Amino acid sequence: MGDRLRVYGRHLPLYSTVIFGGVGQSPQVKALRRGVDVLVATPGRLLDLYEQGHVDLSEVQHFVLDEADRMLDMGFSKDVERILRLVPRKRQNLMFSATMPKAIGELANQMLHRPVHVDISPEAPTTDRIEQYVAFVQKADKRQLLIDLLEGQMVACGIVFTRTKHGANRLAKQLSKVGIPSDSIHGDKSQTARTRALEAFRNGDVFVLVATDIASRGIDVEDITHVFNFDLPNEPEVYIHRIGRTARAGREGLAYSFCDETESGYLVGIQQLLDEEIEVLEEQPYHFEKARPKPGQKPGRVKGAPVGGRSRRGTGRGSNMRRYNRGGPNANDRSRRGGPRNGDGGGGRNTSNRKSGQKSGRPHRPSGGKPPQPNRHRGKQQGRSNASNRNRPNRSNRRQPRRDDRS
Repeated sequence: MGDRLRVYGRHLPLYSTVIFGGVGQSPQVKALRRGVDVLVATPGRLLDLYEQGHVDLSEVQHFVLDEADRMLDMGFSKDVERILRLVPRKRQNLMFSATMPKAIGELANQMLHRPVHVDISPEAPTTDRIEQYVAFVQKADKRQLLIDLLEGQMVACGIVFTRTKHGANRLAKQLSKVGIPSDSIHGDKSQTARTRALEAFRNGDVFVLVATDIASRGIDVEDITHVFNFDLPNEPEVYIHRIGRTARAGREGLAYSFCDETESGYLVGIQQLLDEEIEVLEEQPYHFEKARPKPGQKPGRVKGAPVGGRSRRGTGRGSNMRRYNRGGPNANDRSRRGGPRNGDGGGGRNTSNRKSGQKSGRPHRPSGGKPPQPNRHRGKQQGRSNASNRNRPNRSNRRQPRRDDRS
């Protein structure tokens, strides 16, 4: 937000600064002492500096609450209420929220006086440039399915969404152990750690970023090729925000969602919002039919769903997964995703440098073709890790999906 303010206001006689937690406060206090016209702040750091006498809120004329839904999700409702008591009663209020749950309506009634409501939500979500797939899988098999997909498609710029902060940390470590450079980003990490993770992701040092919904709001990377919903969101609108991280700036992208038996109701809500059914990734070795939504099932979490045993369908070398290799569904079918790699096998990475800004489209998958499947040609843990590192691109050479010649 601070960067955008500087860009938009560079020809205006306004001085702005940003204050937030997780970093030292001295530079922020120094900036405040010069006086500011626009202050961008997180609630916690704002109240902290106010209590220390570094911030005077007595002359605030405009109060803007951005991303109000996430502010409440992060537990800042009490802080926001306190800030409202500190600013002058006579002021202009503006509140922005991607979703409008009941709690946001209550906050709006408390904060706003005879407000004008502006709704800019599209009638139908724009997902035309995103190929979406859902895999029905047991919770215990999600991690291995993710590894198979990441390795099978040589993903070098992808985001994985988890429901919890602990889950994000654990998954990022597990991916790194098998040779997939990964890091996590969530609200419990310091600002310095989050900034470091984002820079590594942008620079290509990290191929996969594991994030929670709240922390992902700060991710601004245009050439993300893949989004993975490791855990389905309980709000359909959040799904749209997640997959919208790919297919930016005219590009196209891929979105994979993992649905276990307790999440089938969430999938129902998502498909109702999309007004279409998401294509099922059935030919994967962990397919769990019981996770599929029942006819007439209502949106929401399934209560008391049994965990069940682990299911491994077709995991041996003689399984139907053998025909799928890295980068594409079939080594002999060059019309499918990725194209040839050195003349033998599935598509390899495009070695164009991410930083060059070169746009590259996603290849067309012919009607009736199969979606990319997980790679099942894996040996022991160490061998898989080394093979993964050998075949991945240089850190600065991220893969962009390529569009095959349709003529």
